[in-house]
Amino acid sequence: MKKIIYGIFVMLSVVVFASCQDTETYAEQRDKENDTINAYIRDNNIKVISESQFKANIAANQAPTDTTKNEYVLIESTGVYMQICEVGSGETFTSGSKTILCRFKEASLFRSSKEYSWLTNMAASTSFYNDKMYVTCTSGTYTASFEPSRSLMYQAYSSASVPSAWLAALPYIKLGRYTSEKGLAKVRLIVPHGQGNSTASQYVVPYFYEITYELGAK
Repeated sequence: MKKIIYGIFVMLSVVVFASCQDTETYAEQRDKENDTINAYIRDNNIKVISESQFKANIAANQAPTDTTKNEYVLIESTGVYMQICEVGSGETFTSGSKTILCRFKEASLFRSSKEYSWLTNMAASTSFYNDKMYVTCTSGTYTASFEPSRSLMYQAYSSASVPSAWLAALPYIKLGRYTSEKGLAKVRLIVPHGQGNSTASQYVVPYFYEITYELGAK
């Protein structure tokens, strides 16, 4: 009996050891993430500009990122790459609290660009969800939460937390209501796991987003 128990113990030990050998370390996951982001930037001919150049463009009343050159600014402190496609109309949001409505597309960068499985509220089947978020800005710091009943992101991830990267554009865009004459602010983001959704954070997955921002009703 002791021999049988010992044999089972040895077999279990081998299984556990093999499982551990197959598990990536966090450092390995980070390396894979960085390689994936760099490959995406290269394969999509993205031109990365610095934050100083980005701010100089704004100061010169130019487009923050030149979409004709496929420019993205790298936000060094977070690792987020951001392209402002449309600044939008309305006012900048620098203090207080506002309701913002977002239409978005989301895809994991671990999938081929030809195999993107979008999570989006731009489709007819998901258009009910306008991903309503309540945002507060205090001393330049933005915090936000989704309205669960109106958020596809909440339905997908069971969390009212807004990915930090979604807030990165707020100091630089103008929030307004949609009209046929005036467009909404539109942003594209390449997001490392620490700035993304709960799945991204848990499994070290980089994501791509395309988001429009509209000022919600009070």
